[in-house]
Amino acid sequence: MKYRNGPDGLHIFDRKTGFNALFDEVRIPRERWSNAPRHVSVALTNLCDLHCAYCYAPKHRAVLDVDVVGRWLSELDAAGCLGVGFGGGEPTLHPAFAQICESAARNTALAVTFTTHGQRLVPPLLDRLAGNVHFIRISVDGVSGTYERLRGRPFEALRQRLRDALQIAPVGINVVVNQDTIGELDAIAALAEEVAASELLLLPQQATPTVSAIDASLKHQLESWINAARPRVRLAISEAGSEGMPTCDPLPNEKGLRSYAHIDASGFARQNSYAKEGIMVGDEGVIAAIDRLRAVTGDMN
Repeated sequence: MKYRNGPDGLHIFDRKTGFNALFDEVRIPRERWSNAPRHVSVALTNLCDLHCAYCYAPKHRAVLDVDVVGRWLSELDAAGCLGVGFGGGEPTLHPAFAQICESAARNTALAVTFTTHGQRLVPPLLDRLAGNVHFIRISVDGVSGTYERLRGRPFEALRQRLRDALQIAPVGINVVVNQDTIGELDAIAALAEEVAASELLLLPQQATPTVSAIDASLKHQLESWINAARPRVRLAISEAGSEGMPTCDPLPNEKGLRSYAHIDASGFARQNSYAKEGIMVGDEGVIAAIDRLRAVTGDMN
């Protein structure tokens, strides 16, 4: 079990089972709130072997050093962070990906998760990850022909990778919601149920240098689908796309950088993966960089 103090009370979390309990009747003085964000995502590399038009990741080459990542995670763990999510690019392309996950699981109490396109989750890699990751998020943008057109990989191979991944950890399915995928949400939800996924995470498309954010019409379609859908899998939505959506927030006072931060593959701490402003994580450490980012952005929650 791990304990976190915050503005909403005492948060207890178990990374092995995913158990969360919030004792909101416990009033904790501000000076005792955990200083780290509740969750931090770390882009281990910008490298990816797919070329999705709506991808937000920077296209310049960047790869984080193994020892540096280890120091950051130890600091975040000690400061009350509950989990790290590795991403990219494609995190499994980092040459020491399995080593990083093993080190994080052994040397910290953080929940270790990662987001992947899934096509590289073959048994040799999964064998190395077994016991060292607590949740795997796999991106599934459309099904069948739509997936193959957008991702350039065989859909049936992805279906097998989903089943293989479930042998070592719970799996969630992510879907970028855009004009191509809005009409396939029922099919994606059915796939999530078929493979016994734990969660379906909706990611309304955000603006990148090559695509625009979803418009008001698509947002309305998505809201209508959420209100009507009754999938036997937990629904979640990205904070960036949650405005106006019917959501439940169990930690309403834990906002901004107290809730979440992103570190990109060049070592800059940002409010999220789309944010333009960032602070380089230097020798002073990751918490100091996040504190500076709070000051620069005015995010003083």
